[in-house]
Amino acid sequence: MLDVRRMQVLRAVVTSGSVTAAAANLGYTPSAVSQQVAALEKQAGTALLERVGRGVQPTAAGRLLNEHAAIISKNIAEAETALADLRAGRTGRLSVRYFATAGATLVAPALAGLRRTYPGVQVELKLIDPDDPLPEVTQGRADLAVVVQPRDRPRDDVRLVHLLDDPYRAVLPKGHRLAEKRVLDLADLADEPWVGNEWPAGPCLDVVLDACGAAGFSPNFVVDSEDYATAQGFVAAGLGISLMPRIGLGSRHPGVVVRKVRKPEPIRGIYAAVRETSLPQPALRGLLDALRDAAAQ
Repeated sequence: MLDVRRMQVLRAVVTSGSVTAAAANLGYTPSAVSQQVAALEKQAGTALLERVGRGVQPTAAGRLLNEHAAIISKNIAEAETALADLRAGRTGRLSVRYFATAGATLVAPALAGLRRTYPGVQVELKLIDPDDPLPEVTQGRADLAVVVQPRDRPRDDVRLVHLLDDPYRAVLPKGHRLAEKRVLDLADLADEPWVGNEWPAGPCLDVVLDACGAAGFSPNFVVDSEDYATAQGFVAAGLGISLMPRIGLGSRHPGVVVRKVRKPEPIRGIYAAVRETSLPQPALRGLLDALRDAAAQ
């Protein structure tokens, strides 16, 4: 295999027209340059330079390798520039995973902010719902995932960055007997029929079940749905009550009322999960900052 560094030495000789001039340009001794060219000729199996007067000129093989050496030099320079742009965050690619209710509230404004700061960075964005997006990060398929705080601590190579705490609210049909109360004890809902809004089960449902367990009961789900909008429709129709996180109630059905809950107040912690090895990327740190800004609004 031809030695790329020796090809660059050959190029310096061809460009300058002499071994002595090439040595001066490279900071080598003439003897070292001659040795490098001789070693390259041995690899190539043919002469690469011929003496002309006091200088040298390339043979046909020398001209061929000189042309390829020029291409290699150009490619290396482009690679160095691209690498510098990547290190500085001017280019690159981020893979991001999120769950549905985090999309409009957190991810959309954060990506808009990232685009203003790092316009050359491409973002691969994918909704993972109702499944937990965290495994996408732990298994190396994503750089960042917006997740609900997991029950189990993630691996040591994954960091959880807190974004916000999202409290749950009771959603009741208008005219419900509890609708006149501004704040409900969670136990007030123990005997009610419930409308589920997390199916199949996931970390968000765990928050609700844990809170109900702390209040001394297990909810009686009579209807299951996969999203908050559909669940509100079932509640409005009088099929039951429901608990929904605050950021999931951006669009409210006209047939429901929303009330605070206490004793206990269910709260889901929302985090950005990132691999420790990805954190040095400026664009990833910029996205984390943008997510924090969106969460603070």
